[in-house]
Amino acid sequence: MDVIIDRPVIPETITVHLGAPNEAAQNVTIPFADYIKNVASSEIYPTWPEAAIRANILAQISFALNRIYTEHYPSQGYDFDITNNTQYDQKYIHNRDVFENISQIVDEIFNNYVVRQGTIQPLFTSYCNGTTSTCDGLSQWGTVELANQGMGPYEILQYYFGDDIDIVFNAPVQGIERSYPGIPLRLGSAGEDVRIIQRQLNRISDNYPAIPKVLVDGFYGVETEEAVRTFQRIFNLTPDGIVGKATWYKIKRIYNGVKQLSELVSEGITIDEAQRVFPFELQEGDSGLPVQNVQYFLAVISFFDDRIPQVLITGEYDQNTVQGVRAFQELYGLPVTGVMNRETWNTVLQVYDDTIASIPPEVLINREEIYPGRYLTIGMQGEDVTQLQIFLQEAAARHSFIPPVEVTGNFDDATDAAVRAVQQEAGIPVSGAVGPPTWDRIVRLARNGGTA
Repeated sequence: MDVIIDRPVIPETITVHLGAPNEAAQNVTIPFADYIKNVASSEIYPTWPEAAIRANILAQISFALNRIYTEHYPSQGYDFDITNNTQYDQKYIHNRDVFENISQIVDEIFNNYVVRQGTIQPLFTSYCNGTTSTCDGLSQWGTVELANQGMGPYEILQYYFGDDIDIVFNAPVQGIERSYPGIPLRLGSAGEDVRIIQRQLNRISDNYPAIPKVLVDGFYGVETEEAVRTFQRIFNLTPDGIVGKATWYKIKRIYNGVKQLSELVSEGITIDEAQRVFPFELQEGDSGLPVQNVQYFLAVISFFDDRIPQVLITGEYDQNTVQGVRAFQELYGLPVTGVMNRETWNTVLQVYDDTIASIPPEVLINREEIYPGRYLTIGMQGEDVTQLQIFLQEAAARHSFIPPVEVTGNFDDATDAAVRAVQQEAGIPVSGAVGPPTWDRIVRLARNGGTA
């Protein structure tokens, strides 16, 4: 699977709170470029040297993008991206006119921003006017003097923020969803959102060592659950081991704080930290284990609902898969794109759970052969693990490459070794975690020797 770097993008819109954060005031959502034009027209003068104007606008863009990227206000429970209160953020005057030359410059550079070398998050480019207030960041009036001395925009920014800054040019513009995945993460969850939580908890544990370190593998096992519980206890949340919206954003807020992402001097987020193992979305032409997961869930759903064409488990996101996804999306009132995005995936998971929970025993004799709907990993216990071990025992009796397993209901080291042996034989990534393709392969090995 290709590794993707999760880089910041330019949002199509930004939501501005017209007051202090905790003040009852209106929220307005406007195009991002229009917001920057307004801020620049409210804070600097159109008669300034162009180099000074460009340096200030780049600082204003980066400041706003840092607020959006870190979800500074949503992580505190607010429903906006930034305020117009200069005590906290940038000056924005709703419905004001903007200066023509500033508007033209913003149109040219609104998708450029400042970063610290070696990091990917937009730099928190703090600034002040340099006359009535001073600060550690950029002086707006000071940029005029530097421009008059012949400095260009980049040199001006280096003067204030250091020689180790870069400018990211032509970042893509797209709609941005809130980072919360939309459904709670719990024991048995898997995917990029789980990796994000694991990585952030590990960094937080450097400052709060009571939180145990976990393996960042994208599988929500018992160790991750315990780390979440400990975090919840420390920060006065219900210690249920489930990452709902409140826990998600509390983790994000503490993570931002310990890394000082919303400060001029920041630990930053490196390229290695921003790597994604699981893709943003799946579409025609994609292949691999994530595609198999999608196909398995849809195959089961379509078996019990003939309004969705039967989906074949091939590992290739082909026309058959596209048709199945489109039919599912239409049936459940989702945008009909044929692309497996977050919203569609969350709905698939819910429908799958509802489907297998509603199957009467008399309808499907071998109901236990259907994947239980959650990843099984070492340390987990329960009926799903018991059934897995039964299948592994049956499979081991047929195939000598599978080591013996006892049926205990506890996913122990022996169970892990047997699962890994199956994955190795089947060409499935060897993780020890039992997802749909691994479960399906184990069942086939147990019941008919592994033939289709």
